[in-house]
Amino acid sequence: MDSGLLVEEEAKVPQKSALKDILYGSAAGIASKLVEHPLDLVKVRLQSQPLDQPAKFKGPLDCLIQTFKGEGLKGLWRGVSMPIGGAMAENATLFVVYNQSQALLRTLSPPPTSETPISHLATSAALAGACASFVLTPVELVKCKMQVQNLLQPPATINSSNLPTTKPPGPVGITRAILAREGIRGLWLGQTGTLIRETGGSAAWFTTFELCSSYFMSRRQALGQTGSGPGGKVVKGDLSAWELMSSGAAAGVTYNCSLFPVDCIKSTIQTEDELRGITSRGQIGEGTTKVVGEPPARRRTFFEVGRDIYRAKGVRGLYSGCGVTAVRAAPSSALIFYIYSRLESIFG
Repeated sequence: MDSGLLVEEEAKVPQKSALKDILYGSAAGIASKLVEHPLDLVKVRLQSQPLDQPAKFKGPLDCLIQTFKGEGLKGLWRGVSMPIGGAMAENATLFVVYNQSQALLRTLSPPPTSETPISHLATSAALAGACASFVLTPVELVKCKMQVQNLLQPPATINSSNLPTTKPPGPVGITRAILAREGIRGLWLGQTGTLIRETGGSAAWFTTFELCSSYFMSRRQALGQTGSGPGGKVVKGDLSAWELMSSGAAAGVTYNCSLFPVDCIKSTIQTEDELRGITSRGQIGEGTTKVVGEPPARRRTFFEVGRDIYRAKGVRGLYSGCGVTAVRAAPSSALIFYIYSRLESIFG
């Protein structure tokens, strides 16, 4: 079998239910998000530093150290509640749409053999990513705002006597402030970037995993090993933990690095208000939300933000935080695919 063109697929195996995709994807998403969140926080803070001010952090390690010193261990997981919920929704959406799209494509354009062509896989993955982007944007918007809350001092217009009783708002407070300021549409600020990143990135993510796992299956078959598939074929359930996790790690790095400038632009758009002092502040014990400042009359477009980053920092600015993202992506995606594949092999 040519793993560069086709990926192993058991044609006569009944299509897995969407409910199982939701459950498996959700479980994998929770585990991966808990592991990756501190490095994701570092990435967002590096990406979100204002272009017209001196850089607060020298690099990923400096950001990590400053965050720990200033906010403690708890600060490294600031804003994790929203991403956990988002990871469940994201991965459930990705795997449901990915598998259901493959089934639809096999019906509309039956492949000549029992193997699924790479073109079907990439198309299904791109569709899955596009759908997931609409779930992800509101979650990432709130998460990114929470992750940069402590980067700047409170605006000077706030009465200093009130500062000891003020704490940064949580996800509910931030969401309320966005809705009060900009309506429901405001929750999808940065959607263009998320859509581009998820559509192209998901195609790279799933395809890389399938190709890598296909290589390991072909390798075992060539060595004369018998698998649990029809006719003794080696299937994903027969792969070892390191083979599945290596495939997942490669997929994660490919996904994050392939369209990283898009993610950088998106993070800048989503945190610009927060870093300009246009934010909300919740009062301890009151549960209220106060909107401070107003958004600009006209927001910069996705491409204008990208242009401004390039003019201020060059190509390097568009890849700010790329290294720490790659380090974060490898174990995160390894966990996602390992957990999903193991659950799939155990429960079907």
